[in-house]
Amino acid sequence: MTSEIPAYGLRAYALFFTRHGTKEPFQQDELEWFVRPSMKKKIFSVLLRAGWIKKISRNAYACISPEDNVKQLLEFKVPGIIRLAKKDYAFTGLSAIEIWSDYSYVQRSTEKSPYFIKVNKKDLKYWKNFFNANNIPNYVKSGATIGEYVILIPVQKVKASTKEQFKVDSLKETLKEAQKNEMFNYAYNYMRKKYQ
Repeated sequence: MTSEIPAYGLRAYALFFTRHGTKEPFQQDELEWFVRPSMKKKIFSVLLRAGWIKKISRNAYACISPEDNVKQLLEFKVPGIIRLAKKDYAFTGLSAIEIWSDYSYVQRSTEKSPYFIKVNKKDLKYWKNFFNANNIPNYVKSGATIGEYVILIPVQKVKASTKEQFKVDSLKETLKEAQKNEMFNYAYNYMRKKYQ
């Protein structure tokens, strides 16, 4: 799973890829002429953790193809990593409609993929750190960016049902939300027919 890297990491990756492509191995000492030892370690740590290069032996590395890296930047990560969370949450609003309607309504694309998630107000710092550690842009109450991102909605106490291994607003609350907008008629009718 590839994640974004800072500009210095991208420049180092470009240097390695230009010199070696994806097949020829390289070593950390290639950067000794350009950066301090501590920065060299930082660059390799960033590139490895972000998935732009891989370790192929004790001292050798290889580039992952740029095509794969760029495609993976827009992959949906939230459904996989949210299951690792240690705090309460509930998909809400349009995200709850998606889940309860068995994705008969889908709000996401590679260009724009928001997730709306209720979290306990007291846990807001945990959630920001959780998504930041997984390189997922996140905002409190509102915000937007290209690709996948999370809108955190702080509440006093999260109440959640479980659907498909996800914590999500109750069906009743989700039906109420879907009924508010004509755009969700299909999803609303689907949920009513399936669950009531």
